[in-house]
Amino acid sequence: MPDNTVDILLVEDDDDDIDLTLRALRGKNIANHIHIARDGAEALDYLFGETAAGLRVLPKLIMLDLKLPLIDGIEVLRRIKADPRTSLIPVVVLTSSREESDLAGTYQLGTNSFIVKPVDFEQFVSAVEQIGFYWMLLNQQPAVA
Repeated sequence: MPDNTVDILLVEDDDDDIDLTLRALRGKNIANHIHIARDGAEALDYLFGETAAGLRVLPKLIMLDLKLPLIDGIEVLRRIKADPRTSLIPVVVLTSSREESDLAGTYQLGTNSFIVKPVDFEQFVSAVEQIGFYWMLLNQQPAVA
């Protein structure tokens, strides 16, 4: 039986940001299993759709961009936090948005952290490493169903 565990669900549509995020997390051996959803609909299908029935374990962390095609990150966050199966999963918003409405809105919906993506390569990698280290290795959280 294949191992279907997922440490991180990365919801990101930019290929460069995906590559940098994977490089940062894997370079520090922070996460073994990372699933990538390239739009909001794919993320919701992964968590709640027919493919979700095959999941043995939900992700331990969701890294979520806000400016996504099909369904935006705010709506994805709203659905994650509204469902008892996923509401306890930490969600880190990792976005280029500096809009106060996005910041306030995501915290009102229950995000655990809001981080503006650094433009500089080294700063971006460092930020992702710190996110992964804290949420995957240091943070204690209850088990999700």
